[in-house]
Amino acid sequence: MILAFGDSLTNGFGVGHEFSYPSQIEIKSNRKVINAGVDGEFSSEALRRLPALLEYKPQVVILCHGANDLLNGFPAKELKENLLNMIHLIQNTKATIVLVGVPDFTAQDFSTHQLYRELADETDVVLEDEVLTRIAYDDELRNDFVHPNEKGYEMMANAFIEILEV
Repeated sequence: MILAFGDSLTNGFGVGHEFSYPSQIEIKSNRKVINAGVDGEFSSEALRRLPALLEYKPQVVILCHGANDLLNGFPAKELKENLLNMIHLIQNTKATIVLVGVPDFTAQDFSTHQLYRELADETDVVLEDEVLTRIAYDDELRNDFVHPNEKGYEMMANAFIEILEV
């Protein structure tokens, strides 16, 4: 079972649950995927929510969080600490982690925020840090400034499936 854990980028904001990347992974891989995305959630809230979801004993956790913290100007140090704590909670379950790098939407080039690479290096987790940046650059893949459209969510699903080889 795969746990897709995140905020609106996981929930499927703008296209609905059925077109979210977790739903598309489930259809394409024929594996059970729990969409645990919550619109508007901050990383501090997610950290409190995660332990209950880990009781489902997922084999894989796709961790896509931090956009709301970054967009609202929260300190990157606080976000990094929250994500680090989430990673440690997941690692304690022995689940495989795919950390999704979120773009720094305040940067001109929409590059992935550096804290995601730092976290991946420090914790030895798999980092996917290209797909959201590609979507951020392409108006034809987004519904708004941040959220993918159906095509963008499909691109996310394909990127994660490729990493997981499911």
